[in-house]
Amino acid sequence: MIRDRLLFFILKLIVRKEDEIMIVVYATLIIKGRKTFAQVPDTIKEEVRDYLVALDCEKLVYEQ
Repeated sequence: MIRDRLLFFILKLIVRKEDEIMIVVYATLIIKGRKTFAQVPDTIKEEVRDYLVALDCEKLVYEQ
């Protein structure tokens, strides 16, 4: 039981870390003009929006 909880917690951390990496990757690609905000997966779109706004790049946050 404790082992299962620990495994679940570790997997949750890994997934969260991967999401954080993808947020930075998508924001970078948007800033460089290789992707648009509309191409961001819905699962991380809100976080990418927040990240771009924090970088003063809110002009890049638009749907086509």
